[in-house]
Amino acid sequence: MATRTPDQILAELQALVANQEITILKLSEPISAEIAQLQGQTQQRTSDISTSSLDATTPASLEADLTHYRELFAKLRFSYVEQVTKEKFIRAIVGDPPLIVSPQENVDLEKQNLEAKATLKALKTEVADMVTELENKAKDLSKKYERVKTETAKLEELPDKLAELENAVEKLRATQASGLNPIPELNLPLAKTLDLVEAKKRQRDELDRQLEQLQSQVPRKKKELERLHAELQPLETKRQNSTAAAKEARRRKEAALGGVEDDLEERGRWYRAAETTLKQMLETGS
Repeated sequence: MATRTPDQILAELQALVANQEITILKLSEPISAEIAQLQGQTQQRTSDISTSSLDATTPASLEADLTHYRELFAKLRFSYVEQVTKEKFIRAIVGDPPLIVSPQENVDLEKQNLEAKATLKALKTEVADMVTELENKAKDLSKKYERVKTETAKLEELPDKLAELENAVEKLRATQASGLNPIPELNLPLAKTLDLVEAKKRQRDELDRQLEQLQSQVPRKKKELERLHAELQPLETKRQNSTAAAKEARRRKEAALGGVEDDLEERGRWYRAAETTLKQMLETGS
C-alpha cells in the first residue's frame, strides 16, 4: 500500500467535507416530504412557526418544528378516532338488521382495548427510549464532527509549520557543521545533555529555596527598617539643630572679629612663603 503524503490526506478531507456536508435538515428532507404528502398541504402554515424556519440550522428552530408536528399529529389522531367512531355508530344504527352488541362482546372489546393500550404504551416507551438514544448519538456525532473540523483546520496549518521546522533544522545543521555554534551546550551528546538539564534543575530548585528564605525574611526586615527609621528621626533632628547652632556661632564670631581673621590668614601665607625662600637660599649657599 502506497504511503500518502499529508497534502493528499488534506485534499481528501476537504473533498469529503465539501461533498458531504452533514446537516439535520438534509437528513430530514425525506421525512418532511412524506409528512407533506400525508397532510395534503399545498400552502404554507399560517402559525407562528413557518416553513422558512427550515432554512435555519439552529436547535431552537428544530425544537419549534418538532413541537408543531407533535401538536399536529395529536389533532389528526383525535380527528381520525372521532370520525371512525361516528362511522361505526351510524352503520350500526342504520344497518339492516341493526347491529346489536351484547354485554359479553363489550367485555371482550374492553379486554382487547386494554391489551391494545398496554401494547401501545410499551411501544411509546420503546420509541421514547429510541428517541433518547438517537439524541445522545446525534450529540456525540455532532461533537465528533466538530472535532474532525477542528483537526482538519489544524492539519491545514501543518504543512507550513513543517516547512518552517525543516528550515530551522537545516539552519541548525549548517551552523553545527560550520563550528560557529554560539551555544556549545547544543553539541553535547544526549547523556551529558540530560546531566546538564538535571544540574540546571537542581540549581533552579536551590534558587527557589533561597528566594523563599529571603521572602520569609522580608517582614522581619521591614519591621527592623521601621525601627531604625524611628531611632534615626530624633538623631536627624538633633543634627539639624547642631548644624544650625554651629552656623549661627560662626556667624557671630566672624562678626565679632570684624575681618581680622582674613588678615591673619593672609599674613600666615606670607610668612610661610618667606620661610620657604630663606631655606632654599641657605641650602644653595651651603
